[in-house]
Amino acid sequence: MAAFGTGAGRPLGGRGGSAGFRFTLYALLSVIVMYLDQRAHYLERVRYVLQAAAYPLELAVNSPPTAWRWLRESMQTRESLEAENARLRANARDLELRAMRYDALARENGELRGLREAVPPVADRWLPAEIVDIQLSSLRQRLLLNRGVANGVFRGQAVLDDKGLIGQTTHVGPWSAEVILITDPEHAVPVRVERTGLRTIAVGAGDTASLALPYLPGNADIKSGDLLVSSGLGGVFPEGYPVARVTEVHRDAVQPLAQVRAEPLAHVDTDSEVMLVWFRAGHPAAPAPAAGASGELKGGNPAMQPQATAPKSRAAPQAAPPAPPAPRSEPSRPLPTQATAASAPPTDSPPAAAAVPEQGQP
Repeated sequence: MAAFGTGAGRPLGGRGGSAGFRFTLYALLSVIVMYLDQRAHYLERVRYVLQAAAYPLELAVNSPPTAWRWLRESMQTRESLEAENARLRANARDLELRAMRYDALARENGELRGLREAVPPVADRWLPAEIVDIQLSSLRQRLLLNRGVANGVFRGQAVLDDKGLIGQTTHVGPWSAEVILITDPEHAVPVRVERTGLRTIAVGAGDTASLALPYLPGNADIKSGDLLVSSGLGGVFPEGYPVARVTEVHRDAVQPLAQVRAEPLAHVDTDSEVMLVWFRAGHPAAPAPAAGASGELKGGNPAMQPQATAPKSRAAPQAAPPAPPAPRSEPSRPLPTQATAASAPPTDSPPAAAAVPEQGQP
């Protein structure tokens, strides 16, 4: 009660102005600041300074959430990029394999088209075969094909490619066949020089780039660049199919035979497919039948028929042989020598032939 009486709870008069005075002062200060900002743009400068001072604080406050967001987005982006790269690599591998298959198919189609265009007219039908194995040594030149008896292949069948002769089948199995190449040392091909028609035999030399013609005489009409074609003899290869081209011709006055080399036209070392050919039996270019062990043909050509001959006319009766001359006496004279008697003509002429009685007379 005493406190209320003394006035201790009331503010002192000299400690501050009243609320109205402060409001008036602040309002006047605001008007002045607005006037100066309107005229000289002082607040823009102050705001610029304050913004520059507050920016580091804003960065410090916002850095942890921003860093976490960036890290999370980076991880997601990295995972998505890795997945996309893996998918693209798989697609690239598939495209490469597909392109390789397309290239192989295109090459195979090209080879088949080349084989089809190279089929001789004498061929009745043909069968493409893929080379499974190849042996190219100096003593053995063989191929293994993926066709056999199940496909109708037989022993001694001609094997060709789009450039020339390859060889012939030697051993035929159910699903495969072995082919001896024309370059094998044990193989011989009857050939003909296309320019001159000269026939001879081409023997394998043991390498894929050479054939030998060992049976030509030194004066044979053959020169480098001549084309050798099959002659059709031997019963295996057709007539007129390309075999090789002459590369070397050497003649020696001492040797009776010429040394001739030829290069096969078939691409033995690069081919991947060849063709097995069946020939028409009645075609003029079909292989001639081979002779047996006795040197005679097993059968003739049924198309060749005997020709009719003109009938023989009735012959006149022949005259009887002349009778020997009768001996007569001659004057004695010296005997001629043996040489004179052999060369001298006879002195006496034989008598005239006696008349032969006609048919029906006694």
